[in-house]
Amino acid sequence: MHIVITGVSRGLGAAMTSEFISAGHQVSGCCRSTAAVEQLNEQHGPQHGFHAVDVTDLAAVTSWARQVEQRAGAAELLLNNAGLANRPGDLWEVDPAEFSQLIDINIKGVFHVLTAFLPAMISQAQGVVVNFSSGWGRSTSPSVAPYCASKWAIEGLSQALASEVPAGISVVALNPGIIDTEMLQRCFGEQASSYENPAEWVQRAVPYLLSLGPGDNGRQATVPG
Repeated sequence: MHIVITGVSRGLGAAMTSEFISAGHQVSGCCRSTAAVEQLNEQHGPQHGFHAVDVTDLAAVTSWARQVEQRAGAAELLLNNAGLANRPGDLWEVDPAEFSQLIDINIKGVFHVLTAFLPAMISQAQGVVVNFSSGWGRSTSPSVAPYCASKWAIEGLSQALASEVPAGISVVALNPGIIDTEMLQRCFGEQASSYENPAEWVQRAVPYLLSLGPGDNGRQATVPG
């Protein structure tokens, strides 16, 4: 299976990349770090492909998509994983520049990836799109209002898109659960270490992601515990 993943340099993206490749799948991925891309390409070899792409740049995302499709064909599983959390704080104290960056990555970035990759998937009449959401896309907590807003937006975008795509395509909003990543550490501090790490999480998440199909279109999914 050809799997496209955004945000592959760390956290869940890095863990999923390694696990999918170990399971024999072809992975195309992106992240912002050129150094990380060079390391990933060296580590995983030419049968896979990683590019330095800023998902907030539509032209860059579109160019990346065309390169990916020329090399490996349409995505069969598209994972919109790249995301950013705000520094915890009351909404009225959030830096406007930080808020804008979060919205640009967490919402506009997903839109850019969808518009770049969906046409080829639709032409093949098959494929699964997974937009990474959060428990904070279905509930709220203090100090993370910008992040909550972005993930609630992803839930709504995914539901609407699911009603638009043709037969054979499914769109799923996924709550991955609570995992000890840099993002969680930013929100929870030392308490983040009490949760499972990405290497443990992928043992459940990757089989679940591979099990998704046309019948899951429109689901508000959660990785099984």
